[in-house]
Amino acid sequence: MLELLLPPPVDPLWDLTEAFGADTRPERLNLVLGVYRDESGGTPVMAAVREAEILLAERSASKEYRGLSGNLAFNRAMLSMVLGPDGPVERAVAVQTVAGSGALRLLADLICRTRPGTTVWISDPAYVNHRPILEAAGLTVRTYRWLDQEGMLEDLAGARRDDVVLLQGCCHNPTGVDPTPDAWEALAALAVRDGWVPFVDLAYHGLGDGLDADLAATRMLADRVPEVLLAISCSKNFGLYSDRTGCAVVIGASRATLRHAETALQNAARTQYSMPPEHGAAVVTAIWEDARLQASWRSELDAMRRRIAANRTALVEQLAALGRGEEADALARQKGMFSMLPLSPEQMLRLRGRFAIYGTTAGRVNIAGIGLDRVPCLARGIAGVLEERVTAPAG
Repeated sequence: MLELLLPPPVDPLWDLTEAFGADTRPERLNLVLGVYRDESGGTPVMAAVREAEILLAERSASKEYRGLSGNLAFNRAMLSMVLGPDGPVERAVAVQTVAGSGALRLLADLICRTRPGTTVWISDPAYVNHRPILEAAGLTVRTYRWLDQEGMLEDLAGARRDDVVLLQGCCHNPTGVDPTPDAWEALAALAVRDGWVPFVDLAYHGLGDGLDADLAATRMLADRVPEVLLAISCSKNFGLYSDRTGCAVVIGASRATLRHAETALQNAARTQYSMPPEHGAAVVTAIWEDARLQASWRSELDAMRRRIAANRTALVEQLAALGRGEEADALARQKGMFSMLPLSPEQMLRLRGRFAIYGTTAGRVNIAGIGLDRVPCLARGIAGVLEERVTAPAG
């Protein structure tokens, strides 16, 4: 059997992470993986998470199976958080998943079970795992322009009834560029007019403009469009990366239309991992249901958001000071954990080779993964490879 196994493609992010680990240069900088790091370079456990874990340990609750939908209190908390106090919770069902990627796959399986071969539109550029997850579920993938918002609406005007359009709710990965409020309104109008289903990936809410502001577009879609799918991750905004905590949500035109949705999601989960892990969901639930812990979590989340914004502002200022005003202006319009550098794949390789700065070859870097004191190094590296392009001899 194993002799017949053809070489599979290497995951680009983890391949770069391994290359960084083998780099012995002391000044090396890892901006590949999407994790938040503090000024010391560590990924801290949030104070509310730590306190919730202590409370859970003291209660010593049973580790009995929770069931195919996971922690039901956690699912209710996710609906409350994402849809808001006046959201359409009564026409929504939620199932706990193995992080956001697990939610994407369960919902992709639901789409395929409903309409095999459905076309799902993803942004160009897109999160590196979107296409593999959708195609593994047997779906057809098409792309729409993301950075050109007029082009985005023009492309999606070609989406047919019953197609699905995958949208990142905020802090787009990899570009850091989100639609304007007017563009979100236009997307909702297109979905209602043409009958396609929005599929919203929420992984960074709270790290862009604030929790409620980051969720505004998703809430608007949920209110206006009859059917909406949501994949929710708690990895970034709760810092629960390795606890793999997420939620899949299906919103229907009415409660009656959802009669089979939860069972279909449960069946998909049963064939993949049976039941999701409990710990992260219990932590999030404990925080959400305790007013003091929730206030602490919101405060720390806001502090993380402000630090990310400060890093981006410092990078913009440093690049402008180095004479790269055009590139600085482009970065200033981005938000969230990631920025897309104005560099070609070849320039990203030179950034790694000359300056020991690791980002993806597509130009994505994790702004949340750098200490403020290292921002000047990043700016000099970017300016350095851009200058090479200007001064390189012709031919």
